[in-house]
Amino acid sequence: MILFEEAAGPAVRAGEFDLGGRRVAVRAFAYAPDTGPPLFRFDPFERRLVTRPLSGSVFAGPPFRRLWAAALARPTAGPALVEGGPAGEAVRGAYRAAVEGALDSGRGVYLLDPPANALGSPEFLPGSRRTAPAPPPAVALFSWSPHWPCPARDLRAASLLGIPAGVLWPVIPGWTAEPASRDSFLAEAAAAGASFALALPPAADALFRRAAVEARTLVEPGAAEAFFDTMHHSGWEQALPLALEQAREAARRAGLARLPPRPAAPAEPATNALAASRLEEAACDTSDEHRASRLQAAVRWIDVCGRDLAAVLREGNFGKAFPLGPELAREAEAALREALA
Repeated sequence: MILFEEAAGPAVRAGEFDLGGRRVAVRAFAYAPDTGPPLFRFDPFERRLVTRPLSGSVFAGPPFRRLWAAALARPTAGPALVEGGPAGEAVRGAYRAAVEGALDSGRGVYLLDPPANALGSPEFLPGSRRTAPAPPPAVALFSWSPHWPCPARDLRAASLLGIPAGVLWPVIPGWTAEPASRDSFLAEAAAAGASFALALPPAADALFRRAAVEARTLVEPGAAEAFFDTMHHSGWEQALPLALEQAREAARRAGLARLPPRPAAPAEPATNALAASRLEEAACDTSDEHRASRLQAAVRWIDVCGRDLAAVLREGNFGKAFPLGPELAREAEAALREALA
């Protein structure tokens, strides 16, 4: 049994969160803690399989978008991510209110495992059917679970509403990284309407190893012994970079992008959002950690600058306004020009 209690107010957490290369400035928790089936789910921030209690008390956020908008307007500018959507959404409405509040606060929003009844009609998201190249206001992310790897029904529901949707999944040597498992998962996701597959490396620590073995034993008892040996007695951590590269190539073959699109609220300058997106992608493509961190710093600056940079560029003043040095200014300016093309 899940017992819902009223939360004192919106639960938000500000920070610099990395979603596989996409920047998230604030997370909104519509319901906490995360309760209800499935027993295990992959957390894209912790990079672990986390156990969800099947019953207990859950604090439900307010069903009023204005309260979420006020709470989400305070942290540093940038995309928000809304999470936590148990079966109670049909009655409580906290997830939908949090998404609407994020948009009202001027943020694009990632929807992590959104309940279908939180999405409503195509008019739910203002401008959700904007034509390319304008960025979408919301992007739906569905996380892999060992209990049902591909959430095909949820992908179809989001796609039918015009919301870009895709999957995020851990590349686990000896399990999800194996070609048979990987390729069938990606093919099913693509057939269900996914446009991207975000492959993530799991945390290579004892907590992950224990949870992974427990989950594999639960869903595939016959594979448990061999998988235990892989997790505890092999150098699988050293195989991760190659496994990730192969997973991303397999996604490309399946017609899936390696990153989700970057969302932007309807009031956000589209050129800013598109340029930030291109810089994030450049950071993902480089193996130079220093260069990647500088590119991400440029993304943060674009998010918080508060100006329509297309106008600054037309005036010829971008190099003067950009604070992170001439070399990075040239790269950021190139991204802006590409976004304007």
